[in-house]
Amino acid sequence: MAAMGELARPRALFLAGLAAVYIAAFGSLYVQIPGLYGREGLLPARRVLRLSGKGLWEQLRDVPTLLWLGPRLGLDTEQGMELLCLLGMLAALGALLCDSMRDCLVFALLRMFYLSLYQVGQVFLYFQWDSLLLEAGFLAVLVAPLRLLRWGSPAWRPHDAVTFWAVRWLLFRLMFASGVVKLTSRCPTWWGLTALTYHYESQCIPTPGAWLAHQLPVWFQKLSVVATYVIEVAVPVLFFAPLRRLRLFAFYCQVLLQVLIILTGNYNFFNVLTIVLAFSLLDEEHVGHWLGRPRRRPSNGWPPSLGSVLGTLLELSTYGLLLCWTVHYFGLEIDWDRRLLDSKVAFTYHEFTMWLRTVTLPLVGVASLSLSWEILAAMYRCACVRGCLWKLWATLQWAIMATATVGLFAVSLVPFTYIEHESNGKLWPGIHQMFGAVERFQVVNSYGLFRRMTGVGGRPEVILEGSYDGHSWTEIEFMYKPGNVSAAPAVVAPHQPRLDWQLWFAALGPHQNSPWFSALVLRLLQGQPDVIRLVQTDESRYPFHARPPTFLRAQLYKYWFTSPSEGRPGPAPWWRRQHVQEFFPAVSLGHPTLESLLSQHGLKDKPPVRRRAEALLPRLLSSMRRLCQPVSGPALLWSLYLVAATAGLLRALARRGPPPARHKGPRERGERNGARGTEGTRGTEGTRGTEGTRGTEGTRGTEGTRPEGRPANKRKK
Repeated sequence: MAAMGELARPRALFLAGLAAVYIAAFGSLYVQIPGLYGREGLLPARRVLRLSGKGLWEQLRDVPTLLWLGPRLGLDTEQGMELLCLLGMLAALGALLCDSMRDCLVFALLRMFYLSLYQVGQVFLYFQWDSLLLEAGFLAVLVAPLRLLRWGSPAWRPHDAVTFWAVRWLLFRLMFASGVVKLTSRCPTWWGLTALTYHYESQCIPTPGAWLAHQLPVWFQKLSVVATYVIEVAVPVLFFAPLRRLRLFAFYCQVLLQVLIILTGNYNFFNVLTIVLAFSLLDEEHVGHWLGRPRRRPSNGWPPSLGSVLGTLLELSTYGLLLCWTVHYFGLEIDWDRRLLDSKVAFTYHEFTMWLRTVTLPLVGVASLSLSWEILAAMYRCACVRGCLWKLWATLQWAIMATATVGLFAVSLVPFTYIEHESNGKLWPGIHQMFGAVERFQVVNSYGLFRRMTGVGGRPEVILEGSYDGHSWTEIEFMYKPGNVSAAPAVVAPHQPRLDWQLWFAALGPHQNSPWFSALVLRLLQGQPDVIRLVQTDESRYPFHARPPTFLRAQLYKYWFTSPSEGRPGPAPWWRRQHVQEFFPAVSLGHPTLESLLSQHGLKDKPPVRRRAEALLPRLLSSMRRLCQPVSGPALLWSLYLVAATAGLLRALARRGPPPARHKGPRERGERNGARGTEGTRGTEGTRGTEGTRGTEGTRGTEGTRPEGRPANKRKK
């Protein structure tokens, strides 16, 4: 039986990492609120929260968001969103810096703030990582300790392994579904293992590393797709393995995949959040090795025990089975003549769907057994707590948290089994009803990234052009998305430029599929500064900063990465492009086509007249907005992270400083050498574990094993 504090450090890493992700989410959105959701933005948030004469509780029931309280504070919807972002950044920064702020109440506020923003975010906030952050944030409320109240304790509680298991289950659903949907979509590039030959140049906002990865040989790109399938489909089963080394192997596989994605694509905070979820696969000892403060484990003598031998054989058998499975189902063969490793999919779509139908419910059974083991182990820990009252208190907490985790697991089966509809239909109808009741709160969600590969015939890209006379046209360059073929791809993560992302989606179909595009054309013709700052934070780089264009149109191009062999005079281009067709016709203010589109999509209403803010809070928000206007999203986020890193470094240096020298009297020296025992057995401050675990402290034992709220035993002199 493992010690109670075996997950204290991984829990601390998870909570700190989630706080860092919240900083990116709130900070990135804050700089874009005026242009996206302002009174004269692309999709004003006031359209979602229209007054209907209902009471406050009815409004919260229909649209659960704190923004309904904005008018009571003298704030409009836009200012309410800004306030929530600022409060979210402040609370997340506090949770990242201070252990005492990593409290379940703080994470409940953070999730409430982001859910409130999500409810009015419309198409610009409907990404899978936004849903993933909301679900992870809900789990953090269950995982985080209660520190802020006096009777709370940061010590590891007997039931915490149960709630922390739910994080591992979320990671499994995310990765397994992302691997499965690539094959169930019948995308020919995923089945032909050629998806990555198009992915690097066709993803939304590639990095310079994507250009380098695109130059790799085709056989290596195909082998990379095979590795992706293995990491996303086969390896996640090891999340529930009983051997810690198998779980650590699965952890490093997931981290490797996410790091490679970070190097080749700008996916904001998504990949970092996935790594944060993967901390649920770690244990106390392994994190201690990272921090240089490992826990001492009893060394195994020789000969090794039967359990150690069986564990090693099981581990080696798992690796061998994984390798054989990969070689067999992906036809791996070494071509010695061409010196490459060839690969191909060696199964049919029908065989895969039959396999998926066979394993979906058994995987649910494996997860159920794993959860049951954690619940029983936690119940045993509760029984080991000393004192009847503390035992009763620990058992009560265990019962509540175990029930919540089991209910959450049951509800999550509905979106998880979306990958196989026959299994979804076999679920108990009551589970579907429970899911329908909590669906609006984004407690559990379905996932499945990169279902189909776009840009097979070239990356489609929308290029906006403006003109004063209707004959001479000037391209409008965006900060992050591809445009100028000589401009290097941007590095923007963890910031997400949401307009650039939606322009990538808009290029995949006609402009009628993206109603907000007509609003973008209108705002640029009007010269709205908030929308212009979405295009260029430095307005001097916007070609029409002096006077708005009279005419505006959009052209559709196909983009491809260049190759190193393409030598041209002048600056080396990163892209080559070809004009395809007109995407949006040339229009001006009052043009019938533009007016018809705005009326059709309900974007023609006039904003209410902004009243002069007399209250203190609106004036403070306006001052903060004016202060942050010249700052870009990446600059704001990295400034916050730099502040956090500097504060953490100063705190670490202060802790490691030498203690002040003082004269020791004879009595004190006698106590040190006599009745008080050897001081060295208590350990040093540097050897303390996080979350209340103190490392080896001799006769004092492990502090993390005390039940919540139980005082430490006083030592007798």
